[in-house]
Amino acid sequence: MKASFLGAIIAVALADAAAVAGAAPFDAAAETYRHQLTEDMGQALTGALTLRERLIAKDLIGARRAWIDARVGWERSEVFTSGFVPALDQAIDAWPNASHGFHGIEATLFGASGAAADADPEIDMLIANLSDVQGQVAKIDLAPQRLLNGIAWLAFEVGGNKADGGESRLSGTSLFDMQNNADSIASAWQVIFAEALAADDPKLAARVSAVIARLQAARLQAGVGITDLRQLDAEELRADSEELVALLAMAAPKLGLSKPTLEEGAR
Repeated sequence: MKASFLGAIIAVALADAAAVAGAAPFDAAAETYRHQLTEDMGQALTGALTLRERLIAKDLIGARRAWIDARVGWERSEVFTSGFVPALDQAIDAWPNASHGFHGIEATLFGASGAAADADPEIDMLIANLSDVQGQVAKIDLAPQRLLNGIAWLAFEVGGNKADGGESRLSGTSLFDMQNNADSIASAWQVIFAEALAADDPKLAARVSAVIARLQAARLQAGVGITDLRQLDAEELRADSEELVALLAMAAPKLGLSKPTLEEGAR
């Protein structure tokens, strides 16, 4: 009985060790991804600070450029923001709500009125909220399941709402929003999950990578750089995004995770 009991303890210990060993690669990868998130959110915050400086200097062109720069960092962070800090995500980027956050400022900066001074309170709030997100990035547990959910949700949105009408219409940067989202998906997948899936199912891993590459190349269809959202093949983009979501559902159990849900990231 004693030997049997000891054997059971050893078996449990070995199982626990195996579970920890299995989780460790994702933990290390998530920390690598945290560094990238920190850089991207830093770009968003720096852009917002520069935006305020340019408006104080009465430099509307510089302010518009700073708004666009801030958007790059933000759009590259949306795998994280929608699921980990949803309240801040709503306050910062509640598209298509143009009353506050990025799009409230966009309406003032790029709208017909050109009343840039009216954006001052919103810019201060944007800076405060982006600072809050940056603080969360530094300390929050980057759970692999939530990151996989974030990849799936962002892929679904790129092929849905963003392809249908564009997110940043007044600034004319909707295509770049989508490009930065696609790059965000690619980066998060490669850093966190790609190697693990390739070790378990190389064919499925190759399929996931191929679809992500097509999302990244959507602006270069037929080898010609697209400059207008109306030139984009929205149906093809939607098909690719839906295929990616389906492939992620197939990949999840091979990664020891549940199938991704789109509900956590829903706005």
